[in-house]
Amino acid sequence: MATRTIGGWVLLGLALFGTASSGRSAEPLAEYFRIETERLAARPLLGIDSAERWKASRPELQRQCREMLGLDPMPEKTDLNAKITGVVERPDFVIEKIHFQSAPGLFVTGNLYRPKVVTRPLPAILYVCGHGGVVKNGLIYGCKAHYQHHAAWYAANGYVCLVVDTLQLGELPGLHHGTHHLGMWWWISRGYTPAGIEAWNGVRVIDYLTSRPEVDPTRIGMTGRSGGGATSWWLAAIDDRVAAVAPVAGITDLTDHVVDGVIKGHCDCMYFVNLYRWDFPLVAALTAPRPLLFENTDKDPIFPEDGVRRIYGHLEQVYRWYGASDRLGLVIGAGGHIDSTEIRHPSFAFFNKWLKGQEGPIEEPDRKVAIEDLKVLKPGEVPPGNRNDTIHETFLPEFVTPPVPASPAAWESTRDRWMGQLRAKVFAGWPSEDETPALDLKRVADLNRDPIRIRVFDYTSQPGVRLTTWLITAAKPGREQPDPLTLVVADETAWRARWSWLAKAQEETFQPPQGAEWTEILRSVEQGSALAIIAPRGVGPTGWDEKNEQAVKMGLHIRRRFPLLGQTLEGMQIWDVRRALAALRTVPELGNAPVELVGRGQAAALALWTAVFEPGVAQVTLDSPPVTVRDGPAFLNLSRVLGMPQALALLYPRTVRLVGTSPEPWRWASDLATKLGGNPPWPTFDHAESR
Repeated sequence: MATRTIGGWVLLGLALFGTASSGRSAEPLAEYFRIETERLAARPLLGIDSAERWKASRPELQRQCREMLGLDPMPEKTDLNAKITGVVERPDFVIEKIHFQSAPGLFVTGNLYRPKVVTRPLPAILYVCGHGGVVKNGLIYGCKAHYQHHAAWYAANGYVCLVVDTLQLGELPGLHHGTHHLGMWWWISRGYTPAGIEAWNGVRVIDYLTSRPEVDPTRIGMTGRSGGGATSWWLAAIDDRVAAVAPVAGITDLTDHVVDGVIKGHCDCMYFVNLYRWDFPLVAALTAPRPLLFENTDKDPIFPEDGVRRIYGHLEQVYRWYGASDRLGLVIGAGGHIDSTEIRHPSFAFFNKWLKGQEGPIEEPDRKVAIEDLKVLKPGEVPPGNRNDTIHETFLPEFVTPPVPASPAAWESTRDRWMGQLRAKVFAGWPSEDETPALDLKRVADLNRDPIRIRVFDYTSQPGVRLTTWLITAAKPGREQPDPLTLVVADETAWRARWSWLAKAQEETFQPPQGAEWTEILRSVEQGSALAIIAPRGVGPTGWDEKNEQAVKMGLHIRRRFPLLGQTLEGMQIWDVRRALAALRTVPELGNAPVELVGRGQAAALALWTAVFEPGVAQVTLDSPPVTVRDGPAFLNLSRVLGMPQALALLYPRTVRLVGTSPEPWRWASDLATKLGGNPPWPTFDHAESR
């Protein structure tokens, strides 16, 4: 197909028409999130309905959980290089100030509490902290100082207790907030979550504890509250060495997180990358049949009681399958997101029962020490090789560019493998064939503004997602069907700059804009082309206004909901474009029209991936496309499957035109085309300046 001028013009112009009133919803996509969450919540245990099926499925479910934490395969267990930097003597226990490396350069700082005299191996408690960082006079003492009263009780009552800092708030800080407000959406494309770091650090803490002669490796308990409660769930799910666990205020279900919006109160360490589309009861159920005390408060705003009780109901079923109902307990204390004796004392009694075989009243005198005594590192000390602040860059491997396949057969094998991985690991959140609803296409406007005709169509992309596409053709077509159909994919930047005037196109008083760019569009349409514009969900009429700080935060947390459902916003926008294409194909004169997809900037990636999964697209024009996965839209796990040059190669031998980018970043795709006999060179590059 010959390149049409309209592809360049639709990318370059129309900024002069301004921005129409958005009319945007205060709760964008609320119905969609409700429907999608209900679909997952309806299968909290994935349809497993018997003890036999559960026990047979559990090993694979544990593997999937590790994968979604970024821990499959598990990282290499390198030397911990544990160092004790000081000892604090108390009347009834000893505190060792310790750090170790859970992976080379990934430092964990903590305090190990133990009785003064140990004559036999003791039960041990791994205490994982919530977000209670302590800073005094500019010095970081970590979370362990805030939660020290927990560890002190255990040591004074015959346990070894290692309380460790979190990555975000430890003495050597890292990040928990990549997607929360730092714009690191590439974490999702990498499949990275700091929940995986915290779980991995917990694995290595158990490795360390089991190496200590004071510790009985068969009696290791785990507890923590808030973020520490979440880490308790993660680690108990994937590491069966945890003999008993008491998570506090660390979990609720997708209904609370996604529909009711408690995600706004949580950073990224609370979530895995939900590739397999689980609801959180499934994570909790992997603890069974080990002793489990589920604790929460009745007015916790970020772990609401209703979600806690829903999860507990599913846990009761799984524990019944094991005949272990006596090992499951629930404590709901009074108050908000607080650390109270009403919660602490039952957990102390729980571990006494299951790790020591003791029962009796709990006493908790004040045993706190000065926070200065708990600091592991000297003021200003940074151990050589520390990578805590950059571990998100390297903890998970990226795609390694392979040699260019040397033959058509080798390329076909590689392409098929990648396509399988893309369907299973990147775009698994798309509806299956039997889940795809009818388009329910409605023509909501049909304006004849000679010499052009503008038709406005609404269609259903998914339940809860109703979108609009605009079709511009000649008012009096000179042919039976246009050639080609150019479908422009708009992101929010393009919508605001070029296409917002379309929002008024269904009004009877609408008049086409004027200007050189419009004149060029008219010329192309009159020559037989058709132009369609699609604003996928989150763009234009269905977008969220980001003109103030509160709205920006709302938009971020809307976007963060998608990975909790095994999706990304941009991944579902590709689905929207595919559905727009299907809708346009129902227009009689477009049924067999050759299609050109056009996108600029981030939308170029949407156009590229739409074409990958729509073989009927004959031509693609990509203006200033992102040259790396990291620079582009977020797609689940994509940078673990392939890079942008390889993505482009999936379009060979269809016509691809690249604008505003140099050939070098795309060399792999060009070399592949050459080896496969591409002539003339593929793709083509347009270096002309924007007109």
